[in-house]
Amino acid sequence: MNSKLLHILQHSLGLDEYGRGTFYRNRFVTGEGSTDHPLCMELVELGYMERFAAVELFGGSDAFTVTEEGKRAAVAESPAPPKISRSKQRYLDFLAYDGSMTFMEYLRWRDYRDRRSA
Repeated sequence: MNSKLLHILQHSLGLDEYGRGTFYRNRFVTGEGSTDHPLCMELVELGYMERFAAVELFGGSDAFTVTEEGKRAAVAESPAPPKISRSKQRYLDFLAYDGSMTFMEYLRWRDYRDRRSA
């Protein structure tokens, strides 16, 4: 699958460029004459999307949803995420932590927690 088709599937499902995410949406709206419409039609032909033509709610544009086969393809065809360093992973963990600590406080707390559980 080419990168443009993969991007449309990922975007439709709310996935990142590596196919990670929670499928929090399932739609892509575009109209005839746009650059994305022929790509969506190609995905329909492949069985990866369904088309709902001229949806009034979307101003007459077509709405597309991803099929179960398209969901599997979006995940399977997405590239693997790059490896990240240990220090960057610690910082990403800090960003995901929903607390009021500074980064240094978080590192001390994390080290303390890890020592206690070992």
